[in-house]
Amino acid sequence: MAQAGIALATATLDAPYTSVWTDTWRRFRRSPSALIGLAIIFALAIAAIFAPLISAHADPLAQNLALPVSRPSWQHLAGTDKLGRDIFTRMLFGARLSVEIGFVSVGIALTIGTLIGIISGFWGGALDSALMGLMDVMLAFPTIILAIAISAILDQRVSDVVKLFFAIGIVAIPVYARIARSSVLSVKEMEYVEAARAIGSGTPRLLARYVFPNILAPLIVQATLGVGTAELDSAGLSYLGLGIQPPTPEWGSMLNDARDYWLTAPWALLFPGLAISLTVLGFNLLGDGLRDALDPRSK
Repeated sequence: MAQAGIALATATLDAPYTSVWTDTWRRFRRSPSALIGLAIIFALAIAAIFAPLISAHADPLAQNLALPVSRPSWQHLAGTDKLGRDIFTRMLFGARLSVEIGFVSVGIALTIGTLIGIISGFWGGALDSALMGLMDVMLAFPTIILAIAISAILDQRVSDVVKLFFAIGIVAIPVYARIARSSVLSVKEMEYVEAARAIGSGTPRLLARYVFPNILAPLIVQATLGVGTAELDSAGLSYLGLGIQPPTPEWGSMLNDARDYWLTAPWALLFPGLAISLTVLGFNLLGDGLRDALDPRSK
């Protein structure tokens, strides 16, 4: 028995060292759904970056009144809208705006929400009660109603894109704040944090070196899922006429424009709707894969 234990310990010591990120990638690539999500997002990024090269029609605003509401063809892969604009081209250029809105709004929510969560969880007390009470009030409102209110409050001189950044970002702050707070409450009681505090590490060092790095995993997962939700919220606000305004190509505004004639040209509604659905699906699959990959208990 003793010899077996020694052999096991020797084998463990002789095993090659692998970093946390190497183990994470190994677990991630074992998930077919996560790889599918990554492929969808990669294809979306390629379409957005190389939109002028992919489409035969370089201008998404170009009108051809001789071909209004034409069916999909080799010349117009997704057909044309009521003004003769190529829907496929508008979808490609609209991907740029949709991705930008998703990432920037999530960045705003992640930054502010994480800061609130860390302050609330680390210091606690009356400050914790006040901050979490504010988050509870925000969560009490339906997401779309709160986003509409924030969009309406913002100055009219602010561009539609910036309005969407803040409307969608502010609405999502409580989600990240609550995740960060719960993670901080768990991490700050760990032995290595207590040991660092015992040897004289100050609060900034504790937060930067020991607390923040160890609460990143759930925040990264939620941010990945949040991009898909932000895309959906952006499309919903644009569909209601409160987001990106015509003629700027954006998937939600394209749906809003197509609802007037969707019975005669269902493709004008179908293709932008599929783009939104695929994007949300891709980010959700990626988020699920990251959640499993970042969990060290998964094998």
